[in-house]
Amino acid sequence: MAQEQQEQKQIRVGVLALQGAFAEHIILLNTLPQVSEAVPVRNAQEIAQVDALVIPGGESTTMALIAERSGFWPALQEYIQTHPTWGTCAGMILLSEAVTSGGTLKGDQKLLGGLGISIKRNAFGTQKESFEAGLHIEGLDYAEKLFPGVFIRAPVIDEILQPEDVQVVAKLERDYGRTPKGTIVAVRRGHLLGSAFHPELTHDSRMHLLFVKMAQEWIETQAK
Repeated sequence: MAQEQQEQKQIRVGVLALQGAFAEHIILLNTLPQVSEAVPVRNAQEIAQVDALVIPGGESTTMALIAERSGFWPALQEYIQTHPTWGTCAGMILLSEAVTSGGTLKGDQKLLGGLGISIKRNAFGTQKESFEAGLHIEGLDYAEKLFPGVFIRAPVIDEILQPEDVQVVAKLERDYGRTPKGTIVAVRRGHLLGSAFHPELTHDSRMHLLFVKMAQEWIETQAK
């Protein structure tokens, strides 16, 4: 019965491939039996052919600029309204409602929105201040190992704007520099997921599996 359900739920996942670490996401997703295929997405035609989308880490401003100049931005905006989408690092910035830097609102960043959060960009510092943190992630199968969260010029969630809808998925387990223990680094709102870290830069596919299962459940719910 479980195997039959798994075959019924198999989905095709797209990874936004305008800029950033998209290839690593595709490699990990293609190891999961729940995924029929993971493919790069660069335009409206390709996004229409996938069941769920991952927006990778990279340069959020560059991704938005490329999508806008190519005419892809409206299709991307429309897609995330109804399809499971996961933003990692820069991807989470794009799914946020507002972006700050040092407490100042940044007006030069085009955003998709949807996650109901405000983001502080580069909260942990520069590239040389990158680090790995063991994370307890809501809904993950742990065995005896925390998830290895890789933080590279990472943002943090500085405010949840819609607390009635947004679920906290992960927080820092201890202080990192000036960023205190308990800082939120992953959230979910309905069919949208956001994480400040880079799961694609590990050999651990549990976070990708979490998203795929979330997407499968959402798709099944919408089909009823």
